[in-house]
Amino acid sequence: MVFFELFAHNPTIVNVPAGEALFREGEEGRMMYVLTTGSAEVIVNNRVVETLQHGSIVGEIGIVLPGPRSATVVATTDCEFVAVDEKRFQFLVQQTPFFATQVMRVMAERLRNINQMVVPLEDI
Repeated sequence: MVFFELFAHNPTIVNVPAGEALFREGEEGRMMYVLTTGSAEVIVNNRVVETLQHGSIVGEIGIVLPGPRSATVVATTDCEFVAVDEKRFQFLVQQTPFFATQVMRVMAERLRNINQMVVPLEDI
């Protein structure tokens, strides 16, 4: 099954014009999003840490553990995102183990990338 097919039924589409934010660091997060059109940047502490392309997921921490967003996501071109709420997320996890694995891979990759960006104290 293609990853996008998981979001094909009754999707909630969020359009974000270029230069606008999908969400901002510190805002309450309870949704995950899949980028279907355009490109966007993930910004942490005023620093671009990732560029999102077609198929990227973002906001996965907010769906797993609701709370303040740890990053800002800004569209660099006009974007279309599919919103995934907790109910849909739980359904996808139960029905498609591949989906859960993909979300965990994204989280692990982002954690690894952030760890590589951190400067050890002895180097400061």
